[in-house]
Formats: sequence, structure tokens, C-alpha cells
Amino acid sequence: MDKLFVNVSCEHRADGTLRPQKVILPDGRAWDIRRTLHVAEPVEDEFEGIRYTVLIGSAEKYIYRMGTQWYVHPVHTEVDTS
Repeated sequence: MDKLFVNVSCEHRADGTLRPQKVILPDGRAWDIRRTLHVAEPVEDEFEGIRYTVLIGSAEKYIYRMGTQWYVHPVHTEVDTS
């Protein structure tokens, strides 16, 4: 799958955990993260890094952290030009 590297604003907690607060795309669009629902590590090369299931608006989305980098899987939409 394609990776789109993004900026993520995070709260760094005293216990060492990160709480993502905002996703910022390279083109400047940004979305506030309402809540982190789940944090998962990969099983059998399912994905790279750590997967965060987050709530953006009313939609559940995945963001991924590999070391200090964050990425998402971009949604590709078909445009009908006919």
C-alpha cells in the first residue's frame, strides 16, 4: 500500500505515551483528532510501525507511526472525465 507521510501534533504524556491530536497533510489540510480509540502493533507484517485507530469527526481512521515518522494510506478516488 502507498504511504503518505504526514505531520501529527501529539501530546507527550508523563508515562511516555503519545496522544495524537491533529493530522496535517503535506498540502496544509488538517484535521483534529477527537479521540484515540486503539493502539496496535503489527501481527505477521500486517502493517509497518504502530497503528493508531483515531476518531476524526465521526469517522474512525488509521494513522501509523514508524519511529518519529507518521503516515496514512491515501484514499485514491477515480475521476470520471467522460
